[in-house]
Order: sequence, then C-alpha cells, then structure tokens
Amino acid sequence: RPVSMMIETFGTSKVDEDKLLEVVKENFELRPAGIIQTFNLRNLPAERGGRCYQDVAAYGHLGRNDLDLPWEQTDKVELLKEAFSPQLAAKV
Repeated sequence: RPVSMMIETFGTSKVDEDKLLEVVKENFELRPAGIIQTFNLRNLPAERGGRCYQDVAAYGHLGRNDLDLPWEQTDKVELLKEAFSPQLAAKV
C-alpha cells in the first residue's frame, strides 16, 4: 500500500474527501504491482499489436475515449455510488 495518499478536489466534491480517501484505499489496488495487474500493463502492448505506448505518446494517455484504454474504464462507478448514496441523497 502507498505510504501516503491525499485526495484534493479543490472544493468541487459533493462527498466528504476523508470518506472518499477511505473508499479509494479500501477498493483500489494502488501498489505498483497492483496497478500493473489491474490494467494488464505487461500484456497490453501485445494485445494491441505492439502499438499501445506509441498510441498514447501523442495527445496523452488520460481522457482518451478513442483508444479504449483500461484506466479509462468506469467499472468502479457502482461501488462508488453505493458508498456515497446516503451522503448524496442528503445533499439533494
């Protein structure tokens, strides 16, 4: 696990930042080996015909919907909704 972790939403969060940090720590694998495994980084170039890192070298590697990158998936949305639904409902 990371030695230190901080989440800063610059006042834009609709949920408590301490709770968000707790949920992230409990549900996201943030060790280097875990990140490699979660995003299949060792096999990703082979699965993409050897072009994965060439493709992300231009125009960046975040916010790219055109490349279907594993780190752009939203597979944790339901988990986050469940964790924060009482907090979000109270703010409505």
